[in-house]
Amino acid sequence: MTTPGTPPVTAHPPALTRPEGLTSAEVAERVSRGEVNRLGERTSRSIGEIVRANVLTRFNAILGGLFALVLVTGSFADGLFGIVLVVNSAIGIVQEYLAKRKLDRLALLNAPTTRVVRDGEVRVVPTTDVVRDDLIELRTGDEVPADGTLLASAGLELNEANLTGESDPVAHDVGDDIRSGTSVVAGSGRFHASQVGADAYVNRIASDARKFTRTHSEIQESINTLLTYITWVIVAALPIAIWSQWRTVGDQGWREVVIRSAAGVVGLVPEGLVLLTSVAFLLSAVQLTRRNVLVQQLPAVEGLARVDVVCLDKTGTLTAGEIAYEDAHLLDGQDVDEIRCALGALADDPNANGTLTAVAAAVGSPGWQRTQTIPFNSARKWSGACFAERSTWVLGAPEVLLAADPQPSPPEVIDAIRAQVAEMAASGRRVVLLARSDEHLTDATLPADLTPAALVTLTEQVRPDAKETLAYFAAQDVAIKVVSGDNPVTVAAVARTVGLEVGEPVDARTLPDDPDVLRQVLATHTVFGRVTPEQKRAFVHALQADGHVVAMTGDGVNDALALKDADIGVAMGNGAQATKAVAELVLLDGRFSHLPDVIAEGRRVIGNVERVANLFVAKNAMSLVAILAAAVITVPFPFLPRHLTLVSAVTIGIPAFFLALGPNRRRYLPGFLGRILRFAVPSGAVAGLAVIASYLWAGRGYGVPSEEFAGRCTVDASARTVADVACWQPGSGATITLLTVFFWILVVLARPFRPWKAALVAAMVGLAVTAFVWPVAARFFNLDAPLPLLWQSLAVGAVGAGLVEAIYRLSPSVRNAHHLRD
Repeated sequence: MTTPGTPPVTAHPPALTRPEGLTSAEVAERVSRGEVNRLGERTSRSIGEIVRANVLTRFNAILGGLFALVLVTGSFADGLFGIVLVVNSAIGIVQEYLAKRKLDRLALLNAPTTRVVRDGEVRVVPTTDVVRDDLIELRTGDEVPADGTLLASAGLELNEANLTGESDPVAHDVGDDIRSGTSVVAGSGRFHASQVGADAYVNRIASDARKFTRTHSEIQESINTLLTYITWVIVAALPIAIWSQWRTVGDQGWREVVIRSAAGVVGLVPEGLVLLTSVAFLLSAVQLTRRNVLVQQLPAVEGLARVDVVCLDKTGTLTAGEIAYEDAHLLDGQDVDEIRCALGALADDPNANGTLTAVAAAVGSPGWQRTQTIPFNSARKWSGACFAERSTWVLGAPEVLLAADPQPSPPEVIDAIRAQVAEMAASGRRVVLLARSDEHLTDATLPADLTPAALVTLTEQVRPDAKETLAYFAAQDVAIKVVSGDNPVTVAAVARTVGLEVGEPVDARTLPDDPDVLRQVLATHTVFGRVTPEQKRAFVHALQADGHVVAMTGDGVNDALALKDADIGVAMGNGAQATKAVAELVLLDGRFSHLPDVIAEGRRVIGNVERVANLFVAKNAMSLVAILAAAVITVPFPFLPRHLTLVSAVTIGIPAFFLALGPNRRRYLPGFLGRILRFAVPSGAVAGLAVIASYLWAGRGYGVPSEEFAGRCTVDASARTVADVACWQPGSGATITLLTVFFWILVVLARPFRPWKAALVAAMVGLAVTAFVWPVAARFFNLDAPLPLLWQSLAVGAVGAGLVEAIYRLSPSVRNAHHLRD
């Protein structure tokens, strides 16, 4: 069977259809020719890309140009921001490289594998090591790694939704063409790989359904928007700064104009914002790997923190995913030995599903000769087999088998069996029906003479951490929707044992396809049973249409489509390859209890990046206001670049690094960018106005008279030092004021305070004081503040700090965002 509109699969030469597969020499020959199943896809950027991404940025270009201009003036101290620029880029490169190594190694360890026959033996190799003409063995749950033609098929059914959009499984027999990008939902088979890597059909089509859709990141979108705004502000402010400084200090020479203009523009550049945002994402991903969580897309860490609905399956999440055979309850006087043999014969299947595997562990095989197999599939919800000189036996969901039409058993018998099933399921057991028939199965159609023979009960082990995990979600206002293919009563019983408010469980077969009706049902119910793969996907869409951010967990092939369409897909590490391929997060040890860790990491990233962004944007707003005010009142820009380097280091750069990586349990609140602008812009404007006021006030009583300024306060061309210490005083006063206001902004953003934050702020204040009192540092930074100037500058700063506090208290959204922080 071929996919409509696709090119034919290349036929194999007869020599390559031998059952022992390729030899090692033939594999090596194909590897040397490049006929390997690799696309060159990487889990992270190359080293060259990392360097370019951290060095060749628009703001590095602006700062680099200003750095070169300042160096031309000979004032090397004012070029200190250039060293910060280099250090920032270096930190970003090193951090991303270390994270890349860690994530690449982990991705390699968890890479998908494929069974191939080589030298007559079945071997498991990385899917990327499959070569052209390899003999590939497929089993239930596998993803087809290449294109080829089936040489053997035992009830093989493929989910071809990635290629055709049709979610119904498609049966394939010997001679049929199969394509990469599909997955095995039932049966087994073998085929030769005729097209691999870039030549495989799924890799040639433009809309490859297996490729990741980029996870939405509010942080990244907001930061990019912010950087766009700031770029235009710089473009507009640069000529204003140059023009105003030429008017005010132009008589002192071009060097003074360049230095003062550079100081204003440097303050407009958020040089560390992108770095710290990237580092926060990367380190979160690395931190989660230590908890056995593989992050396949970095923004997924943030995305899970925004989730308000988690859809999960019962099996593998609430329960351990392993079921155990309990008992067979005979119906209508069936023979116990025959029933036990029939169960053993059905379970003696190399492609047994979980139910048959549990039966096989408890019931031995009678050695019956199997003549036909209909493998289990999640859409049919039953499997069956025919045996030589014996009855046909079918095992499946009671409600499906009992609904077979015509039904030879009397209605009252069927009703009694249904009541018995309901009673067993209510206790949390999994119940399947064993039925017999005298007809021979020829296709996946239930025989007309199907007769119930026994009810088989199995038990599941509830995960010991499930109750605690669900309690965490409830405390965080995250809704839980249990969507399972099992009996809804059984699912509800398990859900109750882990503390969920179940209400009335819903049989998904009774639900219509209308999305609006689904939205209403999902809003009022928690547990859904007998959910098909298509319905899981529809549930995700309905919840998203209702404005929810949805996470979907799963481990089976039937979960893959829902995982792909959910905002965040979470796959279990022991799940099917097709499921892990589309998930943003993989729980490597299959423990659902890791999700709170991921949410905590996401919240830490969101909250801390917001803090950091506020600091940088406040500095940008301060510089813009100071530039415009200096231009309007025709005064020199209050600072030299070295002053802003000092202020940025102790109030923004160093604290931001620690705050970005510190703990933060604040719940997610939408409106990331809006909150930043509502607090940082007015706070920065207050700082800018306070700086200008302090500079003007200091200029009235400190420094040198304006008529002497040009002659005494110029840069000495030979010594490159300021000629008179008195010239430093107005700028020193403005620096003190700016430090005071920005330290208070830091205090506000660090709330609620913890001892480590208090120690951080105290250390930064100590560094700032050292710059004033240590003679070497004071001379380097051109700082001199007599005691009266110190007190008046602190007074202006205190007024500015008070206004910042008022802005914070008058902004409910900003204050509420701080309320639930660490």
